[in-house]
Amino acid sequence: MTATRYESYVICTSPRSGSTLLCSLLEATGVAGVPDSYFHQPSVAEWIKDLGLSPDPAKGEVETLQEVFRKAIALGSGDTGMFGLRLQRHSFACFTEKLALLHPDPATDVGRLEAVFGRTLFVHLTREDKLDQAVSFLKAQQSGLWHRAPDGSELERLSAPQELRYDREAIAAEMAEMVAMDAAWADWFKGEEIDPLRLTYGGLSADPIGTLKTVLTALGRDPAAADTVEIGVAKLSDATNEDWVRRFRTEATGTQA
Repeated sequence: MTATRYESYVICTSPRSGSTLLCSLLEATGVAGVPDSYFHQPSVAEWIKDLGLSPDPAKGEVETLQEVFRKAIALGSGDTGMFGLRLQRHSFACFTEKLALLHPDPATDVGRLEAVFGRTLFVHLTREDKLDQAVSFLKAQQSGLWHRAPDGSELERLSAPQELRYDREAIAAEMAEMVAMDAAWADWFKGEEIDPLRLTYGGLSADPIGTLKTVLTALGRDPAAADTVEIGVAKLSDATNEDWVRRFRTEATGTQA
């Protein structure tokens, strides 16, 4: 049986689920685009800024959106003929709202997505342990450091470091948010009749190259393109993460560590 040939893929995810690692692996193959969060903030003005475009008040909203999506597709495809997009749940509502303005005729979100990006594979990347995910998110917010390379150099820092401080209420709130994001994706997949390729943080962490080959195969690309790929993102979890997780669980059960 011939594998389906896709023109694009969307990694549907939530923060601290391993999407940066997955995106870097896919880009490194040279055959699967340059996946990134091209519509990260729920704001067209931010999309224009992030894509390196110049605002033009003379253009209407639809014309502006056409320019934005053209630029995103060019950047997210590179010279591979495939567009890759990472879509965080917090930007989903704005993204689909603007898609509907750009392509009002399709009756579904999937129809609008494929009107822009072509035949699309949906990948659902989740992190099974929501406590670990919430702790990772809170620690990244406080430290300002979101991603590090295997050699220890910083890949992404969004703010100056603050003092790391355990905050039970903040962790609980983030856990609830992560659960809600997963539930929202599940509801959307059901409503749109999507059967996504399902990946987990645990599986990706344990076997990044094997996971990469799974995605390439699903996309109809040669999985051998993964053979020479090197891992470019390191885990940030350390003793602080372990301590916060242990403390949270201890407080939740009312027992002593």
